[in-house]
Amino acid sequence: MTPTDVPASPAWNTLGSIDDLISRIADVNCIPGWIAHEPPLMWKQPRSVFGPAHWRYDEIRPALVAAGRLIGTDLAERRNFVLRNPLAGNQFATTRTLVGAYQSILPGEHARSHRHAPHALRVILESQGSYSVVNGRRHPMESGDIVITPGGHWHGHGHDGSKQAFWFDCLDIPLVHLLEPMTAEEHPEGWESKVVEEAASPMRFAWQDTLRLLDAKAGSPDDEAPDFGTTVTLDAPSMPTIAIKVHRLHAGWTGRPYRHSASSILVVLKGQGRTEVGSATYDWSFGDVIALPMFERIAHASTEGAVVVELSDEKLMRHCHFYQRQACA
Repeated sequence: MTPTDVPASPAWNTLGSIDDLISRIADVNCIPGWIAHEPPLMWKQPRSVFGPAHWRYDEIRPALVAAGRLIGTDLAERRNFVLRNPLAGNQFATTRTLVGAYQSILPGEHARSHRHAPHALRVILESQGSYSVVNGRRHPMESGDIVITPGGHWHGHGHDGSKQAFWFDCLDIPLVHLLEPMTAEEHPEGWESKVVEEAASPMRFAWQDTLRLLDAKAGSPDDEAPDFGTTVTLDAPSMPTIAIKVHRLHAGWTGRPYRHSASSILVVLKGQGRTEVGSATYDWSFGDVIALPMFERIAHASTEGAVVVELSDEKLMRHCHFYQRQACA
């Protein structure tokens, strides 16, 4: 039979109105595409239901010290505080695609090895003597470093120094939840026992190397971008969903307002400044974290020479041909 030969059900033949049709089609889990929906299926420009947010390091660091006293790695695989965006109903995400957390480790401790589908990285705030082991290769985690653990890589952390270490974690867990390919497992030995020392690792962007990249760009034709100062991109092909940029703002610098179709997390590694995002204004300093939702008006300024790390889904947005950036008033 051809489709036109299939007899219509009497139930559909007896419908007397559009409302009856809408009601009946709902019984087979369909909705009409021509009626208005809330929320709408499409809208005119990018937007996010997530709002801007600011976490002050000087408020959370003492809590990490207390956590070091009250809970050990035997009870908590990772001693951290997740930065939950204050959106009604949100359980943990910092932005739509990324989650951030402050984490700490004590001298002599080991954070057990595991692996998972989400891609992850760490921005090291305070550390002398801590390290990361990724797929059997050990590299340092010193203050200012950015270290990565791509999805599917075994990774654990340890600390040979004498003072508590602190860093900021960023993972694309919200994105993985949305797309649903989540996997996670503990290392069968608990800790990778066969380890090779590797100070110069593709999993580590050392602080001094980042400063050299910023210095090399000073005075170049694209130095001092009008919206976010001197900027370098740290290329990490194994991290396809998280873009890593580092911005340097000289004292007294004021940026041109802009908006873009990416959600970002800022981590302050040096200095002080101010960021306007939408109707909110945040004064920030070392260690602070700011969530910037997609397509909000953003403007940065520095009151004291600053270095700021920007973690975003821009790389993913560009891959999908969704990305746009605009100057605004």
